[in-house]
Amino acid sequence: MVSTGQLTRVVDNSRAAFLSGRTRPLAWRMSQLENLLKMLDENEAAICEALGKDLRKPKQESICLEIEFLRNDVRGCINNIESWMADYYVEKNIVTMMDTTLIHYDPLGVVLIMGAWNYPMMLSLGPLGGAISAGNCVIIKPSELAPATSSIIATLIPRYLDQECFQVVEGGITETTELLEERFDHIFFTGSGAVGKIVREAANKHLTPVTLELGGKSPVYIDSSADMEITVRRLLWAKCINLGQTCIAPDYVLCSKEVEVKLVEKMRSLIGEWYGNDPQKSPNMCRIINNRNWDRLHNLLKSTKGKVEIGGETDSNDLYIAPTVITGVGFDEPIMMEEIFGPILPIVSVKSVDEAVEFINKREKPLTLYVFSSDKATQNAFKTNTSSGSMVVNDAIVHLSVETLPFGGVGASGMGGYHGKYTFTTFSHQKSVLVRDFTALGEYLGETRYPPYQDWKIDRISLLMKNRKIPKFLSLILYLACFFLGWLVSSLENKFN
Repeated sequence: MVSTGQLTRVVDNSRAAFLSGRTRPLAWRMSQLENLLKMLDENEAAICEALGKDLRKPKQESICLEIEFLRNDVRGCINNIESWMADYYVEKNIVTMMDTTLIHYDPLGVVLIMGAWNYPMMLSLGPLGGAISAGNCVIIKPSELAPATSSIIATLIPRYLDQECFQVVEGGITETTELLEERFDHIFFTGSGAVGKIVREAANKHLTPVTLELGGKSPVYIDSSADMEITVRRLLWAKCINLGQTCIAPDYVLCSKEVEVKLVEKMRSLIGEWYGNDPQKSPNMCRIINNRNWDRLHNLLKSTKGKVEIGGETDSNDLYIAPTVITGVGFDEPIMMEEIFGPILPIVSVKSVDEAVEFINKREKPLTLYVFSSDKATQNAFKTNTSSGSMVVNDAIVHLSVETLPFGGVGASGMGGYHGKYTFTTFSHQKSVLVRDFTALGEYLGETRYPPYQDWKIDRISLLMKNRKIPKFLSLILYLACFFLGWLVSSLENKFN
């Protein structure tokens, strides 16, 4: 653990380690990734115990939604890092036909990852694999609101990873504020929009780029063509995991009155099937993180003018709020004004797809959007006429498991994206590189740029630089022709010189 007052030295040490070139070789990056995977494998029970202390998280959720997610991300990095690091060769125009043009992936330097409390292991270490793969040094700041998980991260990271290149800073607002005074080469933050604004403002002082993984009210639209049995199972699972404290949890449902009746009936039955007659006693149910968040949710529940169809039970001593479904919710109620981030699901009645789309578009852009419908036109209407960080049709949350899909928000729900290669590119600078030799042909093609300027030179430059779509086989022929002509010119020069 690093205490306040030492933070400048921590960042300086990491920067010195980076500037030494230690993080650049493939072998070093691979060894750190393998050690990170080893850390997760060897400490699964201890991590589960920490998550249980912070959120009373069930073992299955701890492993499947946090630890195994991290393992798979690191495995993907190990499997693909060599191809990710490879230079990417790009197309050329006529003037640069004899040149080499490529993108080289440079590590950014020393980066800061700020985790969140709701998935305190996954969100603190999820971006780490990509940052290592890209060759960076990393300062990790876990959330102080999940102290047991923060402590185990601070304990394990120096045991398994390079202690100068990867350091953990624990603490609350004071330590975080001081940390944000330091200069980083990238800041990756997961959390609320209010804190995200503070992070971005601090980053602006050093022109530091940021990735902000925020949240918002992720809507669900359900129509009568959906398989209601499957829809309810997928929807309820997505809402109840982590007791609704998930940034992409379904926040509210838009549907017709006819669909609403079927939804409520099936959700009531399924909650009993999964969690029993008294869900509070179920071992499969998390708890709210702390009293402040419990109070906020309790006040939202009390303020509603709608009808509590299911649940509504609360227990402040146990930080428990029952899975709750509310119908007849007004558009302007407090529960519709902020992200719920708990096990409360309002249902808002709409009469058509157009009304649902209009409702969504009048609000801040959500982190994700869910559509349950078998109708292709309906699916396409939401895909093309709304804006959200992501969209899932006929399921929820599962898109996070697809590392070839970037995850991130838009507008108020965040900026930037990650997962798989997208994390690697987030923590890399894509350096443009052009390599040219000294052949006579290359000089001939470029000599019209030199003074004295003349009209015929303008015409030639315009002709050579014109953006054309050239079929690949013609590009190859043109390249070979230029190569042969260059060889011929060089040979003649050698012969007569």
